[in-house]
Amino acid sequence: MIKHSQRHYGRTSGNRIDGIREPGITGARLLVESFYYAFNHRDLIVLKQVWAEHDLIQLNNPLGGILRGYEPIAALYSRVFSGTASVWVELDDIVEFETENMIVFAGREYGEFALNNQTLALAIRTSRIVQWFGADVGWRQIHHHGSIDDPKLLEAYQQAVQAG
Repeated sequence: MIKHSQRHYGRTSGNRIDGIREPGITGARLLVESFYYAFNHRDLIVLKQVWAEHDLIQLNNPLGGILRGYEPIAALYSRVFSGTASVWVELDDIVEFETENMIVFAGREYGEFALNNQTLALAIRTSRIVQWFGADVGWRQIHHHGSIDDPKLLEAYQQAVQAG
């Protein structure tokens, strides 16, 4: 099933990690909400529960390139959360591509990155793929891709992060 969602995930998202064992779209949505809670509240414990523990899970982003595997992805978020930069993102304009055991959430992230008195407004094309691993595990994220359309914003973002 393909549908446009009226949902929004971001700074007001809650920690819904206890609901990710619920089958179907409801549990998958709770997982995505938990990701945005964890990211925006710098909660590494919850964030680690969002991702599947597998060597081939993948994160593609404008700064880190392609990361594969649970440990490198967890290490990246650990550096982000312990760093001096302030960053938040919210997912909006979401289309859900739903199958029985896998759901893609594709939309736009808007947010802000601040470091050393420089603030950048972020606009990122985003997709998150979550997979059902059965009732014992529930939903877990297996893939994330984020791209910045505006080449000037991408360059400014990369330079700001490298300078920090």
